[in-house]
Parts: sequence; C-alpha cells; structure tokens
Amino acid sequence: MLKPLLRAAFVIFGALSLGAATAQHEAHATDSTTAHAVATEVHAAAAAEGHSVEGHGEAKKKGFDAGKLILDHIGDEHGWHLWGHTSLPLPVILYNTQRGFSVFSSSRFEHGHKAHDGYMLHEGRVVAVNEDGEVDAHHATVNEELTKATWDISITKNVMSLLVSMALLLWIFLSIAGAYTRRAGMAPKGLQSFIEPIILFVRDDVAKSAIGPKYMKYMPYLLTAFFFIFLNNLLGLIPIFPGGANLTGNIAVTLVLALITFGIVTFSGNKHYWHHIFAMPGVPGWVLVILTPVEILGMLLKPFVLMIRLFANITAGHIIALSFFSLIFVFGETSAGAGYGVAIGSWAFTVFMAMLELLVAFIQAYVFTFLSAMYIGAAIEEPQHH
Repeated sequence: MLKPLLRAAFVIFGALSLGAATAQHEAHATDSTTAHAVATEVHAAAAAEGHSVEGHGEAKKKGFDAGKLILDHIGDEHGWHLWGHTSLPLPVILYNTQRGFSVFSSSRFEHGHKAHDGYMLHEGRVVAVNEDGEVDAHHATVNEELTKATWDISITKNVMSLLVSMALLLWIFLSIAGAYTRRAGMAPKGLQSFIEPIILFVRDDVAKSAIGPKYMKYMPYLLTAFFFIFLNNLLGLIPIFPGGANLTGNIAVTLVLALITFGIVTFSGNKHYWHHIFAMPGVPGWVLVILTPVEILGMLLKPFVLMIRLFANITAGHIIALSFFSLIFVFGETSAGAGYGVAIGSWAFTVFMAMLELLVAFIQAYVFTFLSAMYIGAAIEEPQHH
C-alpha cells in the first residue's frame, strides 16, 4: 500500500502547491484594482506612525493591536516569524510580464519598510512600485499596471509548511515501511505501534464502513488526506518553528482538498449514481424538472461543505485561543494589576483551548476523511435488486 500512498501524497501536495500559488495571484489581482488606494494607505500609515512622506519623524507610541496579531497568525506571509523581531526569511519569486522573473530573499523588504527590485510589501502582499533598487517603502509609489501583471509564486509560510509536512509524512511512512520489512511477523514497536492503530481505524471504521468491498482502491487517498490534515492541525498548535502555520485554516488549501475529493467522486461515479442524479428512477417526469437541479446542486455543494467545514473550524479555534491570550496584553496596557489578574484566567482558558484543539485536530481530520469516503461510497454503490 506504500507506493500508492506515496503517489497519492505527491498528487495532493502538487495540487495544494498549485492552489496556493493561484490563491496568491488572485489576491494580487484583487489588490491591483485598488492600487491607488494602497498607495494612499501606505502614506496614511506612515503619517499615523509619526513618519512624514519626505522624512522620518519621531514615531508615536502604539498600543497592542490584538486584531493584527490574530490576522498575522491565521494569514500567510513572506517570512516565518520565530520570536521577537526575529523571523526566518523565505524566497520571494515573482513573475511580471514586463519585468520577467525576480528572485530574492524576503529579508530585503525589512518587514515592509523597504522596497526592493521594484516591489514592496503591503499588508503581507507584494505590489509593484515605480522605484528601482532599495528605497524607503514610505516614499515608493504603486504601479497599478505592473501590479496587475505580477504573479507571486513565492515560497510563503504556508507553502513552506506544506513542504515541511510533506517531508515529515514521507519520513513517517518510509520509517514504518522499513520497520514492517525488518520486523516481519513481529509486534509493532515505537512509531509503528502508534501509527498502525490509526491506519487500521481509517481502514475499518472509515473506508470499509462507508465505501464497502471496493475500499482498497481509495485507501491511499483517504490515508493521505487524513494524515495530512491531522499532522498540519497539530503543527498549527505548536507556536515555534516548524509549527505555527495555519495551513489547514487556509481556504485555498481546503479548496484543493475538497476538489480532489470531488474529482475522485465524479470520475468514480457509476451508471447507477448518475442515473439517480439526472433522472431518479420511479419519479414522474414533471417532478424531475424540480428534483434534477436540486440533485445537481447537492452534488456541487458537497465539496463546498468539505472546504468550509475544515477551514472554519480550524480558523475559529485559532482565533478564539489568540483572542483570550491577547486579553493579557490589552488589560496589561491599562495597569499592571489588571494584566496580572486577567493573565491567570486567560492562561487557564488558553491551555484549555489548546487541549480542546488537540481533540479538534483529530476530529476534523476524521470528519473530512469520513465524508469523502461517504461521497465515494455513494458514487460507486451498486443497485440493490430485490
């Protein structure tokens, strides 16, 4: 089963990488329609921070921004924050139809304070500017046409997290495969003893029960989807590298996973399945005028449900935990006593949410895999003859 599982893993990871790149370009396309507004916001932000457009003034003291902290965590970025003002720079890879390819480190942007090679960061997104070379971002002006023509295919935090999870999954399953070869006929040991019950659970309680006798054909995908979601849910709970990314809370990633399930269901559907979709047996013709569109809509809504369910649950959990964690700093700005008082309750609730998220990490992987198996089972189910 290992080779089909690895093939399924590479297909999923490739599709997810393409989805992430497409999502980045769509975000830039949206930004380009408001490029002039972006330029105005950059200057306004500079003024709000105590900087003039012509030069730097004395920066005003800013309070703790809980919203920015939360959005920065659940969103994507061109660097991987480690601690304090330290972050791991990632490769910025841009293609512009007029300028060609540009490849450089995200550290060149200096956390959005500098423009480099004709580009700058604004709210985590790369926009094209008229100025060349290293210039202060507060003096740079956005080029609307060039921004529209720019494709951002950078190795962002989510893409890097995808590569890390791919490496971890390959290491886990190759190690287990080697253990089965070396310890043939012996009781599982170490990592093998931890993973084997989960594999049997997916096989017996998910694939067999939902798909039926033909379940083995779909086991590689179901196992890959389950372990990919479960592992990345766990990595999202770890606050330090290589954790901290919100990969399964990225709607582009959940969309690609849902589309893969939809593709498998669509191409696996037998004559009996499509007959029930377009012309349900035993139903009068005039009723089919209403029922058939409803069945088609239901078929199209299935991947949408998979996408939203995973995205919303993972993102909501992160937002709730970070919101209570942020209360410590919000109240701490009013007085030290209030900060310490709230810290006790916030810390306790954050720990509780972290424990709950461990359960949610498994449940969401199970729900996505089980619903996918149910959709596949319905598509390949043979008619019952009485």
